[in-house]
Amino acid sequence: LRFDERVRVVVFKSEVKGVFCAGADLKERAKMDDAEVGHFVKRLRNLMDEIAALPVPTIAAIDGYALGGGLELALACDLRVAASSAKMGLIETTRGLLPGAGGTQRLPRCVGIGLAKELIFTGRQVDGQQAASMGLVNHTVPQNSEGDAAYRRALTLAKEILPQAPFAVKMGKLAINRGMEVDIASGMAIEGMCYAQNIPTRDRQEGMAAFREKRPPQFIGK
Repeated sequence: LRFDERVRVVVFKSEVKGVFCAGADLKERAKMDDAEVGHFVKRLRNLMDEIAALPVPTIAAIDGYALGGGLELALACDLRVAASSAKMGLIETTRGLLPGAGGTQRLPRCVGIGLAKELIFTGRQVDGQQAASMGLVNHTVPQNSEGDAAYRRALTLAKEILPQAPFAVKMGKLAINRGMEVDIASGMAIEGMCYAQNIPTRDRQEGMAAFREKRPPQFIGK
């Protein structure tokens, strides 16, 4: 996906009705020794980092349970859409653990430090409506009889992104992600570098031409 220039948006969904991702199999984990657990969690953390580093926008369609590592997967995405009946939580402390695949870092960046601490310290689960009110998800929708309401809303959101200039969207994602990690002056410099890369693109010329000619732009990602 990282190197396929035809890909403009990635939507993560589950094929299991009622479950987005239930997290690690603790029965399997119980059979591991301490070294194996550490290796397992490191691989999981690396996977989430790879998802977060995808150059195109990513959307998690949460139609059911997103618990522990499942919520960490959703947090590694750029955008999240949840069914109102979905259940989300970093529940690791209820099992003698703490989030180990990015949850302690991505949740506070998403909802704020105080609320993230409360959710992690208590292991509380929240539904789609509660998640929307705290900014954990971008949109919440009533679940439908097929059990894929969040996925359908995620596709609608993806279709809003698709017509936009692909390289400009990628640069926007890069500028936001890198800029969030530094002070604002450094962030402005990052934005400037990303903008400079976008200036010579054919899509920028197309966008200007389409505006002058009062027609929809036809972006090609170049």
